[in-house]
Amino acid sequence: MADSTVSEFMSRMAAAFVPEKAVGVDAVIQLKLTGAQAAEWHVTIKDGKCAIAQGSASASKLTVTVDSGDFVKIFSGQMDGMQAFMQGKLKLAGDMNLAMKLLSLFKMK
Repeated sequence: MADSTVSEFMSRMAAAFVPEKAVGVDAVIQLKLTGAQAAEWHVTIKDGKCAIAQGSASASKLTVTVDSGDFVKIFSGQMDGMQAFMQGKLKLAGDMNLAMKLLSLFKMK
């Protein structure tokens, strides 16, 4: 995976946000990526808008810890998020209802 891959993916992810699926969602999601492109990102969803930035958030409703390569696979539909969770590849802490809804908020191609 090239260094720019996760950054490019995050840009595509922001563009793939589906506001109508996020009605009533007001949340910050902390992403802790491990592996080849270890980094922290946070996703802020509020008022039908989505902002994604690199770094830690001061407070989050949900923290997602996953290998950077698996993260891209999950959000691009190449890996099932539930299976990744059950296999221990994806760790979640915080609002599990938000976690279950997370993938539906983005329509990745």
